[in-house]
Amino acid sequence: MMGKIKIDTIEQFQDLIEKHNKFVIFKNSVTCPISAAAFSQFDEFTNGHPEIAAYYLNVQESRSLSNYIAETYHIKHESPQVLLFENENVRWHTSHWEITKEALEVNILPF
Repeated sequence: MMGKIKIDTIEQFQDLIEKHNKFVIFKNSVTCPISAAAFSQFDEFTNGHPEIAAYYLNVQESRSLSNYIAETYHIKHESPQVLLFENENVRWHTSHWEITKEALEVNILPF
């Protein structure tokens, strides 16, 4: 059982790339009501699928990590944002109101 784990640093992220073939990251804004709603959907999804390697970062606390992901993978930064990494690449991503439990299930499962 994984649950979701908070990460804060580029080093922690790089460890994830080395450790997992596949994992999900949620970029959270602690001040945005859209992000709060999306995080609730992410939370519901991850609670129902404990087999998924799921992580999140709070953008305000981990700006360098958020920027690193955007620059390294050429994915425009948004928050909230979900990114599915597989084999060291972003296989799927979405943001804002598109982050729903159903969208996560359709695009991430089977894990």
